[in-house]
Amino acid sequence: MGQDQTKQQIEKGLQLYQSNQTEKALQVWMKVLEKSSDLMGRFRVLGCLVTAHSEMGRYKEMLKFAVVQIDTARELEDADFLLESYLNLARSNEKLCEFHKTISYCKTCLGLPGTRAGAQLGGQVSLSMGNAFLGLSVFQKALESFEKALRYAHNNDDAMLECRVCCSLGSFYAQVKDYEKALFFPCKAAELVNDYGKGWSLKYRAMSQYHMAVAYRLLGHLGSAMECCEESMKIALQHGDRPLQALCLLCFADIHRSRGDLELSQLKLHCLSESIYRSKGLQRELRAHVVRFHECVEETELYCGLCGESIGEKNSRLQALPCSHIFHLRWGLLGGWGVGRVSAGHCRAQLA
Repeated sequence: MGQDQTKQQIEKGLQLYQSNQTEKALQVWMKVLEKSSDLMGRFRVLGCLVTAHSEMGRYKEMLKFAVVQIDTARELEDADFLLESYLNLARSNEKLCEFHKTISYCKTCLGLPGTRAGAQLGGQVSLSMGNAFLGLSVFQKALESFEKALRYAHNNDDAMLECRVCCSLGSFYAQVKDYEKALFFPCKAAELVNDYGKGWSLKYRAMSQYHMAVAYRLLGHLGSAMECCEESMKIALQHGDRPLQALCLLCFADIHRSRGDLELSQLKLHCLSESIYRSKGLQRELRAHVVRFHECVEETELYCGLCGESIGEKNSRLQALPCSHIFHLRWGLLGGWGVGRVSAGHCRAQLA
């Protein structure tokens, strides 16, 4: 299969994928992978396969294609292709909750000389690293990474990246129990989708609606939470986004539990059990990861640098400074975005 035919088949697969004929698209792309001798075409189709398997929740397959893509990038001897493939490898490990590996691959991306890391992909690398730190409950480093990703988005007018960062910041503030900011950031993401997202995949709207649903539930606005979660689930079902479907089911269960609908809240238990049994015999690895995660949470203690009280035990408004130190907002450190806009000198003065 030559270069022109490879390109035509990749585009055919993309059209099928965008029309929700996912399995047919995968068949087309796999044939390209088997028959094409065009290295650039193979690299591109491997990227399509990585994305498709990510959205279907097939993370082991996603990782497999990311590894093959790295080998292809090395054959091409192109630093930008190598950067892109390492980023896909980092994302694959992030999805599999191998957060230490994610951080390592992200650092590899940032250390590659002469690539787009300083421009187009640097923000995506920082976002993936932030998600990994958040998964390990290393909150300050997570916030630092999200701040970097946000700066990349603003400097490059990348509204799509900004949308993704806002959703991650929503998760961050939900974990440290600043529920007002946990709602603010996904609302900002939803605004970006409305303003710029006509050509985007609907997954960005679904993603922002899901994070809004989580925040609304935590704030006790259960009607709004249900409305947002239903919208997110509707899009997830249309596009076969199984990971988002699972998250929405868990959110539905939490909403019903908050309402006192205890029988419906059992959905949460069933969904968690299903995810374990679907691990295809890797329960030992899953249990080991859970143990490691809880050990990390126990070792990571997050405290207000001024009052000394713990952060994350109850709902409270927080302020993050440019240095990524986090304080209770009652100390009056105000910032425009809520992520931190006061001067570094102000930070040093407060800590003195």
